[in-house]
Amino acid sequence: MIIQTMNTPTLQGVARLSQLGVIRAEGLDAASFLHGQLTQDTALLGQTEARLAAFCSAKGRMQASFVVFKRSPTELLLVCPQEILAPTLKRLSMFVMRAKAKLSDSSADFSVIGLAGPAMDLLAEKDRPVWAKLDLDAANLVVLYPADGVRRGLWVAPVGTALPVGEALDPAVWAWGEVRSGIATISTPAVDAFVPQMLNYESIGGVNFKKGCYPGQEVVARSQFRGTLKRRAFLAHADSELKAGDEIFQASEPDQPCGTVAQAAAVPDGVGRGWDAIVALQLSAVEAGDLHLGSATGPALMISPPPYPLLADI
Repeated sequence: MIIQTMNTPTLQGVARLSQLGVIRAEGLDAASFLHGQLTQDTALLGQTEARLAAFCSAKGRMQASFVVFKRSPTELLLVCPQEILAPTLKRLSMFVMRAKAKLSDSSADFSVIGLAGPAMDLLAEKDRPVWAKLDLDAANLVVLYPADGVRRGLWVAPVGTALPVGEALDPAVWAWGEVRSGIATISTPAVDAFVPQMLNYESIGGVNFKKGCYPGQEVVARSQFRGTLKRRAFLAHADSELKAGDEIFQASEPDQPCGTVAQAAAVPDGVGRGWDAIVALQLSAVEAGDLHLGSATGPALMISPPPYPLLADI
């Protein structure tokens, strides 16, 4: 395995994240309804915390992933990529039935901003843990996983709220920081491709194994407790372009892919060259090494561990 170390001088500032949208869940049953649909506990979600959560199919495959938090006891926001918002909202809404909950696309009502480095330090003390949520007047700030040691946050506020102070950050650089954090977000090419553990969600606060049922819960739990996990998420680097959904091959096994790219971004100018990605790989293939993009003779991949520990027990 080749370990790659990156320098991140450009990952700082304020990025407008128009690629992200917001689903709003309102009503007396909003939290309990989402509790029965997502991999995380939203019924007991506190006002000072956020959660990473997945929405799965009955087969335990991830249809969407969110950063979810409460703006009030009866209002929750779910932040996800715009490209999957409409189909996700439609599918979630099918299960509302008699619950006192209303789901809507509220992307036009909220600004979603990424903060990195000094811009984050101005608003959140350094001892704030990952997934903490701060209420800053009308705005909410969620502490995200760092990228190569750079502190990051997600700022969400009603449109018209004064934006955070900081130099402008290119959204493409923010996207690269998302990859370097090791926290994969489901986009269109990745829908139905992974169970949560393939993206290490149980180790980064994305799955609660003590809550009640949700779609795919039996598959997710069985994968965890029967020791059947054969794929995990790693970081990868290539000189060639990487895209979500791309297949990865091991040189000695040319007939079957051993992994899939979950999320990718170009390395910014001044930092390096090529592309970085979060990839879900068979553990046996990682041990064997000699991994390639697209085919067993395609561009070579450099693989490194995720930038956080995996939980040994739940």
